[in-house]
Amino acid sequence: MDRALLRHLPYRQARRRVDRVSSDAITGGECGPDGERGHRPGSRAYRRVSVSLFAAGLATFALIYSTQALLPELAADFGVSSAQSTLSLSLTTLGLAAALLVAGPLSDRVGRTRLIHLSLTASAIIAAACALAPTWHALLLLRLAEGVALAGLPAVATAYLREELHPGSHARAAGLYVGGTAIGGMAGRLVTGSVAEAFGWRWGLATIALVALACAATVAALLPASRGFEPSPAGWRHLATTTRRAVTDPALLALYGVGACSVGALVAVFNTLGFRLTEAPFGLGLAAASLVFLVYPLGTISSTTFGRLADRLGRRTVLPLGCAIAIGGVLLTEIPTLPGVIVGVALLTAGFFAVHGVASGWVPARAHAGGVSAGQAASLYLFAYYVGSSVFGSAAGRSWSGAGWPGVELLAVGLLLTTAALAWLLRRTPSLLPASA
Repeated sequence: MDRALLRHLPYRQARRRVDRVSSDAITGGECGPDGERGHRPGSRAYRRVSVSLFAAGLATFALIYSTQALLPELAADFGVSSAQSTLSLSLTTLGLAAALLVAGPLSDRVGRTRLIHLSLTASAIIAAACALAPTWHALLLLRLAEGVALAGLPAVATAYLREELHPGSHARAAGLYVGGTAIGGMAGRLVTGSVAEAFGWRWGLATIALVALACAATVAALLPASRGFEPSPAGWRHLATTTRRAVTDPALLALYGVGACSVGALVAVFNTLGFRLTEAPFGLGLAAASLVFLVYPLGTISSTTFGRLADRLGRRTVLPLGCAIAIGGVLLTEIPTLPGVIVGVALLTAGFFAVHGVASGWVPARAHAGGVSAGQAASLYLFAYYVGSSVFGSAAGRSWSGAGWPGVELLAVGLLLTTAALAWLLRRTPSLLPASA
């Protein structure tokens, strides 16, 4: 810091500059040889960010998918069809998708951390109310509200990471966050399925609500306040300009499609897998069928591994590989043996989280390079993601009812082939920055 400059500044302003430099040195956010700021891997602040976003992702996806393993029991308890039971998940993702269109631009005005804390607390409370729902329609209404409440975290997570961490660690940090969502997806299905078989579906949902509350407390204690956030200018004109940029960039449009189609394939398989495993020739109980979700930690491994590979080799290189792994996994589920189904689902999970981890981290990088609001671009990506989850997840129920597992498999493979085609287009799309976008 130039002492001559400090002498000519008002005391408070000079003190803030000194404090900022001191804080950077302590947290690892100081300027490096490349002149870039942000918390660096290995620093205390980087570890706090990583743990907080991992816990937040775990809570969010545990709540989203908490009813997926319960679909057969919900259908029996409320007297609804298998296709109708999927609404307990589809309405949540639909509410989430709609709320993301508001949460992203809102975070550009009010800040990232405030929205994260509010989202986690409200969604945990609503989750507890779901366990007490007296009727099927009341449960659906609460699940819709839960999707709206959950929007605050996914709308800002990758934008927060881009603003607060050193650029060289963006892809791996996004991979770790997505890894937390993978563990959450497993917990939401495995814990509820196991508890529900012993005590009923209401206790299953109540247990997940407690997990979410614990995660919210962890994030409240550890997540560092935003330092790289700069509020966007107010006004509809600015919003219209940034929205136009976010929906006209060809790479961003392709990435939105990647999110929608890849998650649609995953949810199509998992929404109907419980029905397949509880029927002949498998004949598993609800708790035993939910054990297949133990493959979800592979999503954590693949998302973090592919994040590191993307930092080294480039996102355009590694994205198609994730698509190939997922397609191979779906094809293996056709094998009419339990080991074959488990291996197929494991490969599908690993391939999907590789794709999603790379794509979700690519969106804010591309947006920032193109002068687009990172929060808004991330929200549009997740809007497409959750619309795909909702639409294709419900379509899978109809495919199962009409054509059985081959119908579900055809739907999932078609979606993943579309994802692969979009990945090929992304390889041919000129980058805005040589290293990342």
